[in-house]
Amino acid sequence: MLDAIIPAGAPWSGIVGAGEVLRITDLEGQQAVDFLCYNAAAPEERYHAPNTMKAAGSIFLTTGHKLYSDIARPIFTIIEDQFGGHDTIGGCCSAPSNRMLYGVANCPGCRENFLTALARHGLGRRDIVPNINWFMRVPVGGDGGAAIAPGISPPGCQVALRAEMDALAVISNCPQVKNPCNRGVRGKSARTHGSSPILWGRCPTGGGGQDQSRRPLIFGSIKAASIAVSTSSGCFSTSTFQKRSTR
Repeated sequence: MLDAIIPAGAPWSGIVGAGEVLRITDLEGQQAVDFLCYNAAAPEERYHAPNTMKAAGSIFLTTGHKLYSDIARPIFTIIEDQFGGHDTIGGCCSAPSNRMLYGVANCPGCRENFLTALARHGLGRRDIVPNINWFMRVPVGGDGGAAIAPGISPPGCQVALRAEMDALAVISNCPQVKNPCNRGVRGKSARTHGSSPILWGRCPTGGGGQDQSRRPLIFGSIKAASIAVSTSSGCFSTSTFQKRSTR
């Protein structure tokens, strides 16, 4: 089992084996998490937003929805969700879009994080596709108007994904401070391994949230230890997992 904390504004990537569960936790709340996924054995097969939205019948993803590839095969299934309504249309922030939208230079974003993470697997710019944004909302009005809404995920909010094939998962702990997805405030960087709460199994739900952003998040696999990613079948029970806090 793999267990890791992604520092504020940083990327991560790794292989999640078929049947394993990738669990992503927003440790301190109101933090967007950009996400891409690929067939680990043949990465030309990758997440496809239109197939995913058409199959879901919605632009907002939650429990039971599958993340489909460009050849209409499921890469991940959302098996547990404490947020509800994750974004599929907002895409990733980037240095070029920050210049276009906000008039700021030298302000890298999730696209640059994706490029860093993908390079470790021999992939690059041509492999970036429209991504999912966990814990982010982009409401769409009746007239078609849409805008990124303020982050509302409470501290400890989780989403759990079961891999339907050996999958390459790519994450950017979003560094954006120019729009309200992270409340537009720079937050803390991650503490050293094991210094923040680690929750195994189901995490307590609840409202609230702190007015910070670029917070560390934790994710894991039931196969090893601080990212919560798992070698189980994805069936969770309180008897199978321990709740551990080191803060």
